[in-house]
Amino acid sequence: MIHHWTLQQLRLFEAVARHRSFTRAAEELHLSQPAVSIQVKRLEGSIGLPLFEQVGKKLFLTRAGEEVFAAAGDVVGRLRALAGAVADMKGKVAGPLKVAAVSSTTYFMPDFLGRFLRAWPEVQPQLTVTNRASVIERLAANEDDFVIMGRVPEQLPLTVHPFLENPLVPIAHPDHPLARESAIPLARFAAERFLMRERGSGTRAATERLFAGAGLEAQVYIELGSSEAIKHGVMAGLGVSVMSRSGLELELETGRIVQLPVEGFPLARMWHAVHLAGKRLSLTAATFLDFLLREGAQGAGLQENADAGHP
Repeated sequence: MIHHWTLQQLRLFEAVARHRSFTRAAEELHLSQPAVSIQVKRLEGSIGLPLFEQVGKKLFLTRAGEEVFAAAGDVVGRLRALAGAVADMKGKVAGPLKVAAVSSTTYFMPDFLGRFLRAWPEVQPQLTVTNRASVIERLAANEDDFVIMGRVPEQLPLTVHPFLENPLVPIAHPDHPLARESAIPLARFAAERFLMRERGSGTRAATERLFAGAGLEAQVYIELGSSEAIKHGVMAGLGVSVMSRSGLELELETGRIVQLPVEGFPLARMWHAVHLAGKRLSLTAATFLDFLLREGAQGAGLQENADAGHP
């Protein structure tokens, strides 16, 4: 019966199972949703068991689906590794590139990846953007070439490459009372209603460490699941927050959000490219890492020049 299962069917099924969505799998693989559905149905027919069940709007794996997903993941992962090895032997920057990144990187990672692909068009990227907890799980399981994150976990043996500055700044609506003040004491800021990310977020942890060091505690008014939601909450006047300045350029330029002059800010942090210690990167992954290190350093130099020119 194995000869009836094609690699294409396993590849499509693996994407659907990973995303729990036919639509997202089709987008990742640049295929139509009906084409993906047909191949998965044929795989189910060959196996003779349903692999998915629909409950409401959610897609779940059956027990058979869990088994096939594990096997398909092994097959797809091995084929990706083979493609990378062949590209390495040819000395070509080509083939698969798997990177996972925390959600706050959405403001710069697509730009970095787009510029890299213009230079190396034969690379086949897969960028997974998710929360910090999921990125750490992927890092521990060695699912990607490397991951992009701010705060690096201490419990894993890792190789860490800082590549881009990530200053955290306090923000508010332009009409907020603090927007008219200068040299705001940290205690005054901490007393405001805060919009914060979920626990485990690197930005939240850094902010809470700063407050705790001064014997303060932020008044968390609303927890929100993304930086974009935080921005919209601040623009709606729901409270103040702390965010990476890299995600605020448009709002600061247009005056929809203001950066507050609070004692102890900005918090100096870095974005890091991280992988398990001892991992050998493919030529493609190593080239992308070098690209990030080079471009990040150039960006830092440009920012220093801009700061020097604007006292």
